[in-house]
Amino acid sequence: MTQQADSLLVIPHFLEYLPSTEGIPIITAMPTGRTTLKSSRTSTTRKAMPPAVLVTGASGSIGRAICLAFAQAGWFVGVHYNLKKPEAEKTLRLVEKEGRSGGLFQADIRSRQSVEQMVAAYCRHDVVPRAFVCNAGATVGQLLVRHRETDWADVIETNLTGTFHCLQAMAPPLLAEGGGSIVVIGSHAGFHGQLGQAAYATSKAGLIGLVKTAAQEWGPQNVRVNLLLPGWQKTGLSKGAMPESGWHDHALRRSPSMEEVARTVVHLAQLQHLSGQVWNCDSRHL
Repeated sequence: MTQQADSLLVIPHFLEYLPSTEGIPIITAMPTGRTTLKSSRTSTTRKAMPPAVLVTGASGSIGRAICLAFAQAGWFVGVHYNLKKPEAEKTLRLVEKEGRSGGLFQADIRSRQSVEQMVAAYCRHDVVPRAFVCNAGATVGQLLVRHRETDWADVIETNLTGTFHCLQAMAPPLLAEGGGSIVVIGSHAGFHGQLGQAAYATSKAGLIGLVKTAAQEWGPQNVRVNLLLPGWQKTGLSKGAMPESGWHDHALRRSPSMEEVARTVVHLAQLQHLSGQVWNCDSRHL
């Protein structure tokens, strides 16, 4: 069954259970049976509170750098993790060292329920949700003919379906505040493929269509969704695949610094008139 897009946003069921207290979204039913979301915060309350961001995959290198960049810009930072709580705690300590506050939020993004519970817990904090960063991801290095179906399924479920779960849960809090930004971390491999990375490249290619669709559907409510390509970074995911030298496909013959990429994420999250776009952080051609 098809349905014409009408710029209305269906609110995930988990938000119906949030208490209608100060600083927490209120759910109201529309005559059509749809659900809408509005904020109980006064304008005075919102002005007194720092903007807030929730970063998934914040226990990893790129996620940690993004969290620090937001902290340095004066934001409250939600630090997401799945299994690596000690690493997430390290990220949070670094955020607090910058003089900003934050919180830890656990979720397996492959599970819709887990993501919904994470976002609900985040919304219960005394914060103003302004942005979300979908950074969590996974990869398995293997040539296509040797790729195990279980590895394929895990990468797709994490990188693509997991981001789908996050987008569905993250948009309503932004709608309640009159708009906001979601930055999804993609990959150059999603455009051109990568040797030994069939599942990863496929999952990142899928994010292009997902981001552009979300941007079109939520744009009328001022929820902006963009895809950012961080370029080659030294992380656990790139170990064994990252070039050691040469960079002949880069016009600048180098990869971007992680700090510059993180600052670009913060900049992109604050742009008011950009949505549905792909922002490439290195000097390769798409």
